Amino acid sequence: MRLLRGLFIADPVVVLATILFGTASLVVSFFDRTGAIQIKIARAWAKTLLGASGIRVETHGLDQISATGSYVFIANHVSYMDTPVMLANIPVQFRFLAKRGLFQIPFLGQHLSRAGHIPVPREDARAAVKTMQRAAETIQRKKISLLIFPEGGRSHDGALQPFKEGGAYIAIRAGVPLVPVAIIGTGELLPWGSGIVRSGRVSLRILKPIETTGLTLKDRARLTEEARNSILNELEFSSSPFSQAQSPRFARE
Repeated sequence: MRLLRGLFIADPVVVLATILFGTASLVVSFFDRTGAIQIKIARAWAKTLLGASGIRVETHGLDQISATGSYVFIANHVSYMDTPVMLANIPVQFRFLAKRGLFQIPFLGQHLSRAGHIPVPREDARAAVKTMQRAAETIQRKKISLLIFPEGGRSHDGALQPFKEGGAYIAIRAGVPLVPVAIIGTGELLPWGSGIVRSGRVSLRILKPIETTGLTLKDRARLTEEARNSILNELEFSSSPFSQAQSPRFARE
């Protein structure tokens, strides 16, 4: 039943919603230079996808952040549904740091660029550093947040991969907290290699922000490892018999 729903309801809605909301966002971008309206459209798109797919998200830890604050969020990445889950449930003005190849796709690339998302040229180390510096300046100038998947791509088997240091670099340069986020359950609903979205539950857990005040770029490796360990511990905790459902670890939002 979940498979049939995904094939005949969720997947067509995902395609149609992406075209409609993407077009609306592109049109709005010519009038909205701040990107505030575009992020609202993106949130509506994300909620439409989740609703049509029958995905219910339990969000924990919202009290850890402020809706008006600036942060660098870093999260584990196992599914294409991770992005809609984050967009629909974290009420902060944020942009994405994404691989440059996405910006070269017709229509999608234009939308990403005009919405203020930032491309990363992975094959050019010097250009990548300049991109991270620009991202930090954007956070400071526009008072927004940034979302990064520091594994560099989706995990094929769900296991947490090593983190790249870009998120820590940007957080330190911008002088904002680095916020680890654990996404649990999306890998079962839209696994690697599958094009059919299944219904089910997802847990989105915003973990304790790590302050960067007083840190230098020499601290980025330690900061990266601390954030990764925070997410790893949460993922391991969620798979243990003493899961969040039986634990007061999080205040329910």
